[in-house]
Amino acid sequence: MYLCMTTTITVEGMSCGHCEQTVEEALEEVTGVTSVTVDRESEQASVDGEAEVTALVAPVEDAGYTAHA
Repeated sequence: MYLCMTTTITVEGMSCGHCEQTVEEALEEVTGVTSVTVDRESEQASVDGEAEVTALVAPVEDAGYTAHA
């Protein structure tokens, strides 16, 4: 049995639902991620699973957004 932790990162630059979906899809591809919730209004992405913060920031930035823990 393992513990699933939730990590929240800040994502800047999202302006629409498509942006949220793009960020969500990028994060879902990260190894160890089990679920993702993205909210452009709060500029936050909550990620459940076992993934390092750096592994979460990189694909979001590759998608064209600014991300940090």
